[in-house]
Amino acid sequence: MPQPSVNPITVEVVRNGLAHIANEMATVLRKTSYNMMIYEVRDYCVGIVDPEGNILSQNFGALPIFLADLGPAIVDGVRRYGKGGFAPGDVLIMNHPYVCGQHLNNVVIYTPFFHEGELVAFLTVRAHWIDIGGTRVGFGFSGTREVYEEGLQLRSLKLYRGDKPDQDILQIITDNVRFSESCLGDLRAQIAACRVGDRGLGALVERYGLATFLECVRAIWHQSETLAREQVTRIKPGRYEAEALFDSDGVDLDRPVPLKVKVAVDGSNMTIDFSEISDQVPGSINSGASGAVAAARVAFKSLVSPFSPIDEGCFRALKVVIPTGKILSATPPAPVGNWSRTLPTVVDLILKALAPALPERVAAGHKGDMGGYAFFGTHPRTGRRFLCQTIMGGGWGGRAYEDGENATVSICQGDVQNAPVEMQEIYYPVLVEHHRLREGSGGAGKFRGGLGIEICVRVLCEALTNINVERQRTPPWGLFGGECGATAKALVKQSPEDPGVWLTKKPNYPLKAGGSVTFFTAGGGGYGAVKERAPELIERDRRLGYARSNV
Repeated sequence: MPQPSVNPITVEVVRNGLAHIANEMATVLRKTSYNMMIYEVRDYCVGIVDPEGNILSQNFGALPIFLADLGPAIVDGVRRYGKGGFAPGDVLIMNHPYVCGQHLNNVVIYTPFFHEGELVAFLTVRAHWIDIGGTRVGFGFSGTREVYEEGLQLRSLKLYRGDKPDQDILQIITDNVRFSESCLGDLRAQIAACRVGDRGLGALVERYGLATFLECVRAIWHQSETLAREQVTRIKPGRYEAEALFDSDGVDLDRPVPLKVKVAVDGSNMTIDFSEISDQVPGSINSGASGAVAAARVAFKSLVSPFSPIDEGCFRALKVVIPTGKILSATPPAPVGNWSRTLPTVVDLILKALAPALPERVAAGHKGDMGGYAFFGTHPRTGRRFLCQTIMGGGWGGRAYEDGENATVSICQGDVQNAPVEMQEIYYPVLVEHHRLREGSGGAGKFRGGLGIEICVRVLCEALTNINVERQRTPPWGLFGGECGATAKALVKQSPEDPGVWLTKKPNYPLKAGGSVTFFTAGGGGYGAVKERAPELIERDRRLGYARSNV
């Protein structure tokens, strides 16, 4: 691809201008949303996408697994309406899982951007709604067998036509979700973010003219592609593979799900091949084909250009192979409610496959699940439904030069945060009794795996919870002689005196007032042989309690 001819200073102004617009949209979303999963946890993604589905820019932070599917949402809408089928003021809503690859709660709102009557791009916002109807409530509901149980499917519907809302669609949403005030509030926040993005993009294009703006975009893509290809050429050419057993599909708890990936490096090109991964399964750990692309892109970018801004050029050196009907390319009516629980292990496997070629850059296995909890019921003070949910961190694997990080969210979750304990206790009838590092959970090695966490949540009224623990069969693995990290587990008690039961997968599990769940998240794997660990690091582990065995 020839280098576009455009002033390099102008290119940098446009690059940073696009990033600023996306980040400003994200700020608007956080400041105006209703649900803690957006304004505290930051379970969202904001982007500017052209009509062909190519990323112009994406906000900094938020979820890496949203790298792949803003584009497919736009392509689907353009296919339906044609490029001439949009007008200023239009707002479209989209969550179709076999296009977007995700569960139905991740709702995309997008609006067309025009310059002098020409369709140039779309402003897009994906955000996690706390409910989308169906039988599922909150994280970790593992009992669904088809997508129709999981809520409303909204495929590229025009929610606004030229600034005029479609009250029928809004009424359908209102009547079919459990928390309509929250969901419609988040919808308005997403629209507001798009409107702010439209103004910012309009000012940027007006400043330089459309021709120069588009030339700058092509230059940005070219530079990102060049950077990625330069890094790929530094990887030893060859064929690499890795495999693991995922615990189950959530329906048949005794049958593991085989996961296998192959990676080929040839010059400046990398191919990630999922042809031998499991076929789609009856349970809800499937995703649409964008799930495969998301996992591949997360692993690829973390290796070749982890610090550069996100745009379509970043991924031109990557090819993803995924036959239809696989666990990461499921077809209707396969359930997808727990799509995100599989992806951290898949990303981990891609990195593990490349470890022999990049020993200094690949860490040992990390906690390997999305790690969230949900408690729900009727609030005794207000008489209204409540849903308390947040994200839990765990241990990351040791690396070639240091111990793994403690209490950190999965590689697929990027910069998301857990909801503050104080906020949970203010809004919901729960009490967080402790939230601490899980001593001894990191795998031993020359560099120890990071520690998971131990968090005990007590409910103050009768409530329900979803228990969904992963990676029992294949714990976070060590590399180059390092030991595995401790696996996750959950202890449920109905009273402080109750000895409790250990559970792995139980949706809608009832808790009495005063009952509790203690979650023990996984630790990371160790890197290198234990005998090579420096004495001062062994003493530090002992002093801090990191190496105790009572886990």
